[in-house]
Amino acid sequence: MSDDIQMNPDLQFSIACDSIRREDNGKMMFIGIFEVIGAKNFPAKHRELFIANRWIKGAGRFTEKTRVVNLKSNKMVIETKEVTFELKNIEAAHTVISKFLNIVFPEPGRYQVEVLLNGELLRSYPIILAEDKRN
Repeated sequence: MSDDIQMNPDLQFSIACDSIRREDNGKMMFIGIFEVIGAKNFPAKHRELFIANRWIKGAGRFTEKTRVVNLKSNKMVIETKEVTFELKNIEAAHTVISKFLNIVFPEPGRYQVEVLLNGELLRSYPIILAEDKRN
């Protein structure tokens, strides 16, 4: 790739799940894909959360940041540091996996996963924190 060619990549997918494993053959397994988290009490602590973002069809060096925002208060719950990655050509792909531990969600309601590329919001999608009223 020539140093002066830069083409922003597409976000092939962004997945929120409980765990990610890589098999011996290189395939990734996404375990416990979800869009709703149930909790009996708030603030609620979620032990482990993975977010995987796959980038394709780009060329150049890029930065990615992923964050979760409480939509009611517009406050950040968690965020990654900026991760730099490179796609050498448009056939290349790169997956960024972020692992968050012991996340505290202050209240039930809508939260937003936000994926930023080079500091600009590229994609967002909801995660709902629901009060689990089962005994």
